[in-house]
Amino acid sequence: MNRLFGRFERDARVREGGEINVSPLIDMTFLLLIFFMVTTTFVRDLQLDIERPGARTAEAADQRSLRVTIDRRGALYVDDRPVQPWMLQSQVRERLQRAKVETVLVIADEGLPTRRLVDVVDQCRLAGAANVGVAVQAP
Repeated sequence: MNRLFGRFERDARVREGGEINVSPLIDMTFLLLIFFMVTTTFVRDLQLDIERPGARTAEAADQRSLRVTIDRRGALYVDDRPVQPWMLQSQVRERLQRAKVETVLVIADEGLPTRRLVDVVDQCRLAGAANVGVAVQAP
């Protein structure tokens, strides 16, 4: 009996002098921080040299819209990825369904012929976009 009681006293002494090691907690905090930094998506415009036309009635665009960009040479990009003109309608349709959005924002260069802009807007509407807007430079 005495032997059993001595064991409890020794366990109590170990518990009183114990310390909590916070190194694993700090490591996990940094790992979570890195995970969220890597997996977070940031909304940004494609880094193309585009001069947008100006408009006095410009309004802010919905951030959840699909972006179709046309540069001065007429090259097309759908959400930062180059697309051939004959593939535009199918690519827009596929991305609208995947992202579950109904709005397309067309970002066109100011020097682009109007006919080319109208063709792209038409293809976006044929792909199923409920709303198609043209990005302009705010005054």
